Amino acid sequence: MAKEIERRFKLKDDSWRGLVEGEWLKQGYLSVERERTVRVRIKGDDAWLTLKSNISNVSRHEFEYPIPLQDAETILAAMCPMLVEKKRYRIQRDGHLWEVDEFFGQNAGLVLAEIELNDESEAYVRPDWLGEEVTEDPRYTNAYLSKQAWPTWPENRSA
Repeated sequence: MAKEIERRFKLKDDSWRGLVEGEWLKQGYLSVERERTVRVRIKGDDAWLTLKSNISNVSRHEFEYPIPLQDAETILAAMCPMLVEKKRYRIQRDGHLWEVDEFFGQNAGLVLAEIELNDESEAYVRPDWLGEEVTEDPRYTNAYLSKQAWPTWPENRSA
C-alpha cells in the first residue's frame, strides 16, 4: 500500500526562483471529497490516474497508475470540470526534495511548497523562502483548489 506524507507551506518571498527549471502539469478531478479524491494528471507526454484517501491531515493513502496520454486528454476534456494548472519546481535541499507549485488559470498568483516525508514526525530544515505552514488547512489541497479558486476566498478578495 502506498502512503503519502507531506507538509504544505505558503512562500514568503521569491528567493527560490532561479534555483531550477519548472515543468508544466495539468490535472483534473473526477472526485473531490475530503475522504477521497480521484485525479488525472498530465506532465509532458506522460499521464497518470491517482486515487487518494485521508489517513490524517498530513498522511494519505495514494495509488498512482500510468495511463495512455490520449486517454488522459480525453478524460480531462470530457469528464473533469475541476482543473488545476501549475508549473512545478523540484528543489533538492538539505537531504529533502521540495516541490514548489506556481499556479496558473483560476488559481493564478498562488505559490505553495510541499515536502514529502517518510514519517509524520520526520525532522527537516526549513528553507529561508518558506512562510506559514498550511498543511492543516484543507483549502490548500489541489483538490479543493480545483473546486474553489484561491482568488475567490474572502480573505483574498479586494475591498
